[in-house]
Amino acid sequence: MTEAVAEEVEAEKPPPHATAWEIAVTFNEISLSSFGGGLSAWSREMVVARRKWMDDAEFLSAMTICRILPGANQVNVAVFVGTKLAGARGAFAALAGLIAMPTLLLVGIAALYAAFQHSHALHHVLDGFAAAAVAMTLQMVWKTGRTTLTSIVPIILFAATFVFNGLLRWPLWWTLLATAPFGIAWAWNRAHRKALAVKAHAP
Repeated sequence: MTEAVAEEVEAEKPPPHATAWEIAVTFNEISLSSFGGGLSAWSREMVVARRKWMDDAEFLSAMTICRILPGANQVNVAVFVGTKLAGARGAFAALAGLIAMPTLLLVGIAALYAAFQHSHALHHVLDGFAAAAVAMTLQMVWKTGRTTLTSIVPIILFAATFVFNGLLRWPLWWTLLATAPFGIAWAWNRAHRKALAVKAHAP
């Protein structure tokens, strides 16, 4: 089966769907698994790897859109995924699942931290959580990169973005203005060629 035909078969699959309860439970699990950070990594793990609600390319696109928009990135991602799966009810469920329990826990933890903030043991525990979060983030970068950086153009765009934003410290909008036109043109041309290939294989 050629790549074009495989993509055509994939496109014919029904879109993923989930109940509001499933969405709320999933995002609650994401938030409670993200002590010390790593929320993006846990979101990818649950939404892509376990629930199969998105593939890596779609999740990365959603992350990009949500980072551009104002507001907290992961809140934006929750609303995006929830809306995709179940409309407004899904968005509300994802948002509630993401912030309800952590808000309650934070109130209690803040009280404990105020009482034991000078404890060395507490700081060691928090350092351990942070290290785990860094590892999860690197794992997400590795897995996402393996599935999306599959040709020279994405690799060049990745490198240019890293240099502009990561090394030269350009603002995000400047970086997007410099790289987005090339990325859009490349993606449009790639989709056009695949559409032609699918049409050529059609009976």
